[in-house]
Amino acid sequence: QVQLVESGGGLVQAGGSLRLSCAASGRTFSTVVMGWFRQAPGKEREFVAAITWSAGVTYYADSVKGRFTISKDNAKNTVYLQMNSLKPEDTAVYYCAADKSGTYYWMVWDYDAWGQGTQVTVSS
Repeated sequence: QVQLVESGGGLVQAGGSLRLSCAASGRTFSTVVMGWFRQAPGKEREFVAAITWSAGVTYYADSVKGRFTISKDNAKNTVYLQMNSLKPEDTAVYYCAADKSGTYYWMVWDYDAWGQGTQVTVSS
């Protein structure tokens, strides 16, 4: 099993930046893809970005493309989400997740392990 712990959330003004971190431990060798998802109040959890653990290939939701960057540090077993030009509609709880398959990296149900989430609030 993989354990995930997110950090780095907070309150920021529109146009500002935040960097989220996700530290992985446990059976990380079985991970193919690491993803970031978010869930706003009253809405379903949605895909934000993903990165393949070995090659570092990245994928983004259209809503964050050009503003968010996902990256990884394999030596630290950590994945990052750099969020720039933040908008009020980016406000949500952000979750890190690990996927042993990666086939449907944009789907919540494809992931095997989840962190506890970190709150990001963007004020207008």
